[in-house]
Amino acid sequence: MSLPNPSNGWRSSSSRLLALYSSLFVIWSGILMGVMYYDVSAYLDNLAKHSLMQRQHLFSRFSGDQLVDALAVSMTFDIRGIDAYGLFDNQHRYLNGALRQIPDGLPLDGKIHMLSDCADSDDPTLPADSCDAVATQTKDGRWLILVRDNGSLFAVTRIILHALFWGVTLTILPGIAGWHLLRRRPLRRIRGIQASAEAIVAGDLTRRLPLSNRRDELDMLAAIVNAMLERIEHLMNEVKGVCDNIAHDLRTPLTRLRAQLYRIQQQADEGSTLAVQLDSVLGEADTLMARFRGLLRISELEDRQRRSGFVQLDPVPLLQELHDFYLPLAEEGELVFKLQLPDVLPPLNGDRALLFEAVANLLSNSIKFTPPGGEVILRGVNEGGRTRIEVLDSGPGIAEAEREAVFQRFYRADGGNQKSGFGLGLSIVAAIASLHGFALKVGTSELGGARLVLDCQQSLIPQT
Repeated sequence: MSLPNPSNGWRSSSSRLLALYSSLFVIWSGILMGVMYYDVSAYLDNLAKHSLMQRQHLFSRFSGDQLVDALAVSMTFDIRGIDAYGLFDNQHRYLNGALRQIPDGLPLDGKIHMLSDCADSDDPTLPADSCDAVATQTKDGRWLILVRDNGSLFAVTRIILHALFWGVTLTILPGIAGWHLLRRRPLRRIRGIQASAEAIVAGDLTRRLPLSNRRDELDMLAAIVNAMLERIEHLMNEVKGVCDNIAHDLRTPLTRLRAQLYRIQQQADEGSTLAVQLDSVLGEADTLMARFRGLLRISELEDRQRRSGFVQLDPVPLLQELHDFYLPLAEEGELVFKLQLPDVLPPLNGDRALLFEAVANLLSNSIKFTPPGGEVILRGVNEGGRTRIEVLDSGPGIAEAEREAVFQRFYRADGGNQKSGFGLGLSIVAAIASLHGFALKVGTSELGGARLVLDCQQSLIPQT
C-alpha cells in the first residue's frame, strides 16, 4: 500500500489558500490602480479645462493693442509646447501669436473642445498632439484661439501609473516570496508525517507521527492519531500475545499426544481396525501441529528486528537454486518447469533464507495446483533498476474476487480440494514480503493460470 505523495505543493491547502489570497490581492490592486488612474485623469482633465476657461474669460476683457500686450505677457509665464495662442481677424487671417492658423475641426462657438491634432507645424513651441482648444471672439470682432496640450495631463497620469505599478510590484514580489516560504513549512511537516505513516503502514506500530512545539491544528490531529495508534498497538499486542501463547502452549501437549498415539499404534496389530484409526488420528494431529508451526512462523516473521540482519544479495543464484530444488518435484508431477532470467538483476537488500522460503512457497503453490502436462515458469525481471520475481503457471488460477483474501490466514480458495492445504503458505509469503517492504501481487499469467509477483522495490521500509 502506498500513500499519496505530498511533494506537489500546488495541491496542498496552504498553497491554494495563499495562491487565492495572492490572486485576490493582485486583482484588487489592479482594480484600485484603475480606479485611481481614472479618477486622477478625470480630475486633471477638468482642472485643465477650468484653467483654459479662466484664460478665456481673462483675455475677453481686453481689446486692441491691450489684448496683444496681455497675450505676450501671459506667454512669458506659460510653458513652451504646452500653451499657445493665435489671434486672427474676422476673416480668419493671421494677426499675431505662435498659432498661425485655426486648427481644423475647431468650432467657433466659444466652448472648449478636445482636438486629436492640435497644430500641423514643426514649431517646438506648439502642442504637437491632442489638446484642448477654444475659439472666442473679442470685443473688436477678432478671433482668439487658445490651446493647451494634453501631454501635461498624460505626464502626470504616467507618473501616477508608474508609482502605482512599482507599488503593486514591490508588494507582489515579497508576497510571492512569502507564499513560497510559508508553503514550505507545512509541506515539510506533512512529509515528516508521511514518512512515519509509511513506516506504520509497513507494520511498525511503534512509530508515531511527529509533533512540533507550535501545538497548532496539525499537531492536534497528529496527537489524536498517535493516541489511536497507542490503543491499536496495545490491542494488537494483546491479540498477538494470546494467539502466540495458545499456539505455543498447545504445541507441547499435542507433541506428547502424538507420541503416545504413535506408541499405541506400534503396539497394535498391523492392518487391524485400531491401527487404521490410529493412522487417521495421527494424520489429524500432524495437521494441527503444522498449523501451529505456521502460526508461530508468521508471528516470528512479524518481528521487525530481523531487518537488522539484512544484507545485500544477488537474486540470480537464489533463483537458480530454487529452480534446481523444485525441478525434481515438477518432473514428478509431469510438469514443465522453466527458469527465465536476464543477464543481470539488481541486487536485493534482505534475508536470503526468508526470500528463499517466500519464493519456495509460491513455487510449491503453483506446482501443487497445476495439473499434469502443465507448465510453471520462474522468472526474474529487471524493471527500471529494481528486481521483480514472478511465478507463472497454467493451473486453474485465482479468481479476481479472491486475490486479496488468499493472503489471509487459513483462507482456502476451494474447501473441497484435497490439495488446498492449511491456508498459511501465502500468509507466510505476505509476512516475508511485508518484512522486506516488497509488494506482493496476484494476477493472470500468459499461460492461463495464476501470476504471483514479488515486486522488490523496497518502498515501504521505514528509515532506521
